[in-house]
Amino acid sequence: MVLDAIINERLRQRNAVELIASENFVSQRVRDAVGSVFTNKYAEGYPGKRYYGGCENCDEIELYCQRKWQEAFSTDYHVNVQPHSGSQANMAAYFAVLEPGDTVLAMDLKHFGHLTHGSHVNFSGKLYNFVFYGLDDSACIDYHDIYEKIEQFKPKMVLAGASAYSRIIDFERIKAIIDRCSTPEYRPIFMVDMAHIAGLVAAGAHPSPFGLADIITTTTHKTLRGPRGGMIFCRNELSKKIDSAVFPGTQGGPLMHVIVGKAVAAEEACSVSFKNYINNVVKNTRAMCQTFQTLGYDVVSGGTDNHLFMIDFSRTHPNITGKMIQDKLEEHGITVNKNCVPGDKRGPAETSGIRIGCAAMTTLGYDEEYFCTVAKEVDQIIESWYHSK
Repeated sequence: MVLDAIINERLRQRNAVELIASENFVSQRVRDAVGSVFTNKYAEGYPGKRYYGGCENCDEIELYCQRKWQEAFSTDYHVNVQPHSGSQANMAAYFAVLEPGDTVLAMDLKHFGHLTHGSHVNFSGKLYNFVFYGLDDSACIDYHDIYEKIEQFKPKMVLAGASAYSRIIDFERIKAIIDRCSTPEYRPIFMVDMAHIAGLVAAGAHPSPFGLADIITTTTHKTLRGPRGGMIFCRNELSKKIDSAVFPGTQGGPLMHVIVGKAVAAEEACSVSFKNYINNVVKNTRAMCQTFQTLGYDVVSGGTDNHLFMIDFSRTHPNITGKMIQDKLEEHGITVNKNCVPGDKRGPAETSGIRIGCAAMTTLGYDEEYFCTVAKEVDQIIESWYHSK
């Protein structure tokens, strides 16, 4: 049963057109690392301060992993590579600097914020008082709204980051707004969740939050093309609080085999080939997005600056849902994910849009022509099905 599932999933991944923006294909080196003998080792604690014996190799690889990620992002920020996921990285970051009930300003979940950015069904929304900023009429971040909400609510933390936002996030502008609103008695913590765009930041294809934000969290998969996991960067004066919030605050022993995989991914992220890859991701995404626009589809915000874009069907195909389109495309071997759009009248189980990302298929070497062809194929599938209903 287990072997059959592995074989079937390998075949599915090999044969599918993977357009889910949060997925990618890791290298064989990363897969080998995650499947290494480090999976056998318990290493609770931190390098030099473990609670188990026999951790000398764990110490060496964890310290190396930290150094390589600092190199990848050209930063001297402290980094904790132990979080098991982006969500757990966010949890630990909150625990490090917030108390239950504290107010956090984040992007509205209806405007592409993440589940851990204040959803009422998530720990974040249950433990903290989240208030939200949104998008302007062009579906871009409303920076004036950020200013007004800071002035109104005096949040302890301002959080930037999104799960389906296709435009540049101006971290420098948000930092300037925070500075403008700050007084000798009040200064909100600036946190960035760069999970989706981390690969672009590392390659210089998106402005960096380093040197601006106090805390930066990320996943190690998505555009970083590493194993599934998380990391937290922070200003050095917050390092003890962050480390304590990860262990023993929210986690037990680290997944050392995944940290080995993260180290390999960091090596890859430091390479010239990775920068070329990210540049190709941006070019391919822009080409595919423009093809859909030429075909008459509504793209949220009118385009893309990164690895993903959103299609809003509420005007062009009002009688079908994002879930319907997701399911129909999957029948044809094309995987996307349904996604709510700004002002969506449907809930997250149905949605009026889909999110498309090009990072995974770019990893396989496909170029702009291929993505334009796939866009036309998607259009044919949708139109043929839509007019047959």
